[in-house]
Amino acid sequence: MDTQKLLGEVASQLLSGGIKVVDLTAPLGPNTPLIKLPPELAVDTPKVEIHAISKYDKNGPWWAWNWLKLGEHSGTHFDAPQHWITGKDYPDGATDTIPAQNFIGPVNVIDCSQEAAADHDFLLTVDHIKAWEARHGAINPGEWVVMRTDWYKRNGSEAEFLNANETGPHTPGPTAEAIQFLIAKDIKGWGSETIGTDAGKAGGMEPPFPAHTLMHKANRYGLASLCNLDQLPPKGAILIAAPLKIEHGTGSPIRALALVPRG
Repeated sequence: MDTQKLLGEVASQLLSGGIKVVDLTAPLGPNTPLIKLPPELAVDTPKVEIHAISKYDKNGPWWAWNWLKLGEHSGTHFDAPQHWITGKDYPDGATDTIPAQNFIGPVNVIDCSQEAAADHDFLLTVDHIKAWEARHGAINPGEWVVMRTDWYKRNGSEAEFLNANETGPHTPGPTAEAIQFLIAKDIKGWGSETIGTDAGKAGGMEPPFPAHTLMHKANRYGLASLCNLDQLPPKGAILIAAPLKIEHGTGSPIRALALVPRG
């Protein structure tokens, strides 16, 4: 295969619109929904702040720029293995040490939107994944797998996005067995449209928070608060999910993009 010719054709298709770029990212600002943890367990990440340095004024007459205050895991974001205790010892498990090639790959989109609409606590199982593969083809090593739930449509309201009551948060996600099944397939990482990569009730699973515990134990990656997965085909798109190169970073807000053949 002539790789240079292939890249030239991709570039041509991007310019002509034959390949569409889909933005999978939520806006990042003061109203971005952030996870809420029990105060007896942990300290929450602070709200996103955007502060002006100058805006064509005495502090900078010809330019505008801002400084930011934000957590690594704010908005649409990337979870590196070192984010979780099970992945803390990987030397290539931080945002500045992960090979850049690992941020890009084919993506499998498992549509659970109807199930999640009917049951906010819906859990993706191994049987669901096997049924999806029977319809769309095998999930291959080095590919991303993401769970479409259309939950991103709640992103404008933190209360609706977190969907918590006195019994805790109620959001869809994977079972531990589903995550183990995907790791055995040697996937690149797992993504969701909810506030985190786990289901709302994942704290009570075995192990707790399996998408975090098991994925990062296997030196794999997580993507959370993705948007617009309803614009992607089940197979055939390329996902680009590159975090900022933060020194020793455990994660980062990202501008997640997908390259999709225009139908």
